[in-house]
Amino acid sequence: MKLPEILSGPLVRRVEPSQINLWLATSKTFKLEAEILIVEEDEDTFQYTSFKTKTSVESVKLGANLYIHLLTIYPVDDKFPVNQLLAYNIFFIGQKKKSDLASFDLLSTSNPHAIVYPGLEYPTFFINDQEETELLYGSCRKPHSSGYDALAGADAALEEKYSNLQKRPSSLFLVGDQIYADDVAHPLSLFIYKLGRALMGKKEPLHHLDSRLMKEPFRTARKQINGRQFMMKSFAKFTSTNASNHLIEFGEYAAMYLLTFGPELWDLAEKHGVFRPFHEVIKSDNFYFYFTEEQEKEYEKEKNKQEAIYQEQLKNVYTFKQNLFRVRRLLANTPTYMIFDDHDITDDWNLTIDWKKDVRNSPLGRHVIANGLAAYWAFQGLGNEPEMFDSSFKQTITTHLTSLSVTNKSYERWIEMLWEFNDWQFVAPTSPIALFLDTRTMRAYDPEPKPTKVGAIIEENIRPPQLINAHGFKKAKQALIKSGWKKHSPLTIISATPLYGIELIETFLHNYIYPLRIVGLSVQTMLDFEAWKYNSKGVHAFHNFLFDIDPSVCYILSGDVHYASSVTSDITNQAGEQIKIYQFTSSPLHNESFHGIWGTLMKKITKLNAAKRKQTIHRYCDSNWKLKVTDSTNRCPEKFYWREEINYQIMNNGAMVKTDNNVGQLHLGDQSVQNALLTYYGVHHHVTYYPKLSLFNKKK
Repeated sequence: MKLPEILSGPLVRRVEPSQINLWLATSKTFKLEAEILIVEEDEDTFQYTSFKTKTSVESVKLGANLYIHLLTIYPVDDKFPVNQLLAYNIFFIGQKKKSDLASFDLLSTSNPHAIVYPGLEYPTFFINDQEETELLYGSCRKPHSSGYDALAGADAALEEKYSNLQKRPSSLFLVGDQIYADDVAHPLSLFIYKLGRALMGKKEPLHHLDSRLMKEPFRTARKQINGRQFMMKSFAKFTSTNASNHLIEFGEYAAMYLLTFGPELWDLAEKHGVFRPFHEVIKSDNFYFYFTEEQEKEYEKEKNKQEAIYQEQLKNVYTFKQNLFRVRRLLANTPTYMIFDDHDITDDWNLTIDWKKDVRNSPLGRHVIANGLAAYWAFQGLGNEPEMFDSSFKQTITTHLTSLSVTNKSYERWIEMLWEFNDWQFVAPTSPIALFLDTRTMRAYDPEPKPTKVGAIIEENIRPPQLINAHGFKKAKQALIKSGWKKHSPLTIISATPLYGIELIETFLHNYIYPLRIVGLSVQTMLDFEAWKYNSKGVHAFHNFLFDIDPSVCYILSGDVHYASSVTSDITNQAGEQIKIYQFTSSPLHNESFHGIWGTLMKKITKLNAAKRKQTIHRYCDSNWKLKVTDSTNRCPEKFYWREEINYQIMNNGAMVKTDNNVGQLHLGDQSVQNALLTYYGVHHHVTYYPKLSLFNKKK
């Protein structure tokens, strides 16, 4: 497989006046340099002035044909200017020649894969330090979902206003599920397996982890479409119901990132049959069926069902591919910060303490989680805050990936390091400063049982987790202090899961669906009972954290739930102290999922919510850490930890939530904030607005 020299990127990552970080993936080693230029607009043209810099490049070899590079560019004489349009170029220095981004035809607008906007010669960005700012945020991008990719719409919108720094987004926050490792499209799976091997140069000896993988049908099924569900459930102890093509090897995770970030490898994908029809896949014996042809009746039913799935996914993947040039251009022109959620690794990741123990005790499950985390570090984490990862961390990863052995001491060090690492959360130097929380590896699991009643059946149930434990909040506070953030300053907090969901939805699930576990239904893994409110101690800990750090204004940005919403909350503790939260949720970027029985149910609930205009809810946390809603019969007692008034905002189209693919556009002003949702329809984009909200600012 002949790979292009540039596999993905460039991406603009962490930027601040003292440094600029650019990320790039290549199939061969390069000596790299970068140039920063100041851009001035003169009527209808742009003038470029070179800025004196020095470049430090960290190049990491992850496979025989896979290198990632993080270019950190420092100003020589002064800091980089803020609120000023800046441009960049990257130079590739080989043994015989020096080339740049133009050499790869990335700076010519005649090339559909170009990363520049019309009228500009280079990709651009700016470093914002104003209180008034625009930013983009969202989560959940799955290639084979229906509809158009909202990130492509963000690029189309940016194309119209790239030179207007008052309206141009200064940052993009990707708040979880940037890839779907568990839910991989049938048409993509075989190419991902092949591409993964091509990137790494060899395969992982997985049979040393579980000898059953060498036996039939597993030996063959692992290489076929639809062949991995049983292995992931029974051998790896995963709980995803869509694991039939689950990523396993590190190269497969890398391949998925490369295919999701941009269009560079899609011509190669097409050559290798990604868009071939179902009957050709069957003819070449590349599809795994549960029933054999001898079981004629069952086999035909299964084949017809799988053909319908395949054809639908084929159509959706093709639509996704068509707009990836826009996604690549957006990422090349917007400082981007990313944090994981479960699908970046696997569905239900660390859902319960039993889930975590079962997977860790499975050699295959433990291995796949480590591969997912290593890939997250390489493709997402490294660019967020490079100083977080020391030389020992990087050396441990590269030593293992060089050998890919699973029987030596370096492998055990690699596994242990990634399972125990707890510094994934970080602070982004945006305006205002943004704290990205790790709600996956810093969880607390309550040991005490929860009594549950369904009809005449009474049983003790497990409790949903606290999404961040005490140590996690302590580290978050330390990260804020280290960043220079001060109390009584504005703060943005990124929590992949919203602190406030839609109350009617969450209450219905909690009171009527979750108890069905005791009659044998796996509702915990079917519906992801991971909202903050499902563990009231966790909500209490979050509120205590806010009162402790005491921001003047607190914004929370979230995703995960596959609907968008806008919520405010006024919280008062027993001491009379107050915090006001503005929470904005954008989900999904590309994974419309309100369909089937659960989707229909939730849509009806949200319509009921909006019809009743139940926009305001009062609740409190009692002395037993239970969350209770107040009404005419249930009033807040004298003894409570805190009480709050939650207000759900209605969009200008009369809806409370949006379930179409969308990306959040947030305008932060010194006196007000306004959330909007951008959707894309292939030829045009549309913006739906929530009301402008006046800010409650504490005096500094």
